[in-house]
Amino acid sequence: MPYDEAGGEVRGKEENTMANMAMEKVPMPERDPKERAKCFEEVSTGYTAEMAQEEAARCLGCKAMPCVKGCPVGVRIPDFIGKIAAGDFDGAYDTITMTNSLPAVCGRVCPQESQCEGKCVRGVKGQPVGIGRLERFAADHVRNNGGKKAAAVASNGHKVAVVGGGPAGLTCAGDLAKLGYEVTIFEAFQVAGGVLMYGIPEFRLPKQIVQEEISSLQDMGVDIRTNMVIGKVLSVDELMEEGYEAVFVGSGAGLPRFMGIPGEALVGVCSANEYLTRINLMKGYLDEYETPVIRSKSVAVVGGGNVAMDAARSALRMGAEHVYIVYRRSEAEMPARVEEVHHAKEEGVEFLNLNNPVEIIGGENGRVCGMKCIRMELGEPDESGRRRPVEIPGSEYVLDVDTVIMSIGTSPNPLIRSTTNGLEANRRGCLVVNEDTMATTKDGVYAGGDAVTGAATVILAMGAGKKAAASIDEYIRSK
Repeated sequence: MPYDEAGGEVRGKEENTMANMAMEKVPMPERDPKERAKCFEEVSTGYTAEMAQEEAARCLGCKAMPCVKGCPVGVRIPDFIGKIAAGDFDGAYDTITMTNSLPAVCGRVCPQESQCEGKCVRGVKGQPVGIGRLERFAADHVRNNGGKKAAAVASNGHKVAVVGGGPAGLTCAGDLAKLGYEVTIFEAFQVAGGVLMYGIPEFRLPKQIVQEEISSLQDMGVDIRTNMVIGKVLSVDELMEEGYEAVFVGSGAGLPRFMGIPGEALVGVCSANEYLTRINLMKGYLDEYETPVIRSKSVAVVGGGNVAMDAARSALRMGAEHVYIVYRRSEAEMPARVEEVHHAKEEGVEFLNLNNPVEIIGGENGRVCGMKCIRMELGEPDESGRRRPVEIPGSEYVLDVDTVIMSIGTSPNPLIRSTTNGLEANRRGCLVVNEDTMATTKDGVYAGGDAVTGAATVILAMGAGKKAAASIDEYIRSK
């Protein structure tokens, strides 16, 4: 029996299709950059069945399954890929959804390169298997062929409240529903989905797909109540008084940060959260919606993460002639996914790395007419391990822009913790939890996702929701 580089046995031909030893992934079909930069249609169009089977055949089926160890929700990756290779696409979907309630979402937006694909042994001497692309294919295949209605599980008579309908809350609710709990999600916005709906642009994650995956949770019996701002309409304490035996807080981190430089109060300055919410959730990109959204000629997006890329690429699609990413470190230190940076460059976003804003300049009627920047160089590493950016004296210049979008991070809204007795938070405003159980400092209340970690990835939030669901089940059973 052959072995992989992690020491695990590799499936033979009798257990898998003929292995495809190509060093590179099957390319993902994409829209032309010039075409897609002017519309909100999805950039990547997905694998055909033939492409999916060809890519799936690159998987060695390692018995050690290092890729699974890199997945926060524990998807049985070699199993579902093996089914795709064999042409059993429905079976692949069933395998994924044993542990992942949002496969079409994860296949599109997870940072696979630093998680499952980062552990793939095929990546040692070439490109890893396209796990995310295959997950997306399996989910899209089922959806495009009529979908599968999830069956509701008989109630076990216990009620759990979930605060927030984002990735963490949806995952926690789905796992608890499968165990028979009567789960109610309380969502502050008019539609569930959280960052999947308001933060990630349509061209990366179509909203119809998000809502279809949420519908599958409702089929399982999850009740979703929108326009419910917990901390205003009801408090966590009142939820527990109403008979919910446990509460999961997955309220996200939607409070934007600003730099504190002169000019941030000018007309034409906004956070990336606000900008993307107006475009995505309020459909500001459609002419038939009267959504107030900035229409700009020249835009500076300050930051280097995925949200900054989303804002910059959205600004292009909203008609801006010039869009700049202004980031104080080099491209090598950018936290954004390599794929997102690549797509932004293809579409015409201009990168001003090793530059930092020091002032936003106002003109007539208090509107932005420019941004003063200073050039930077990299010094010694800071506490994050990245080299610290240092200003170059005398290198200031003015960038000609009429809009500045700040994308330098977010923090949790203090509303829930300030209206709930017994909830502790750290100095960044994030809820304090036991990392093994996701239990907060208040009995019966659990938390996860950005409300605990600060802004992070969708799949990490889902992993926290999954862990919390298991702990809530154990907690209620112990009572």
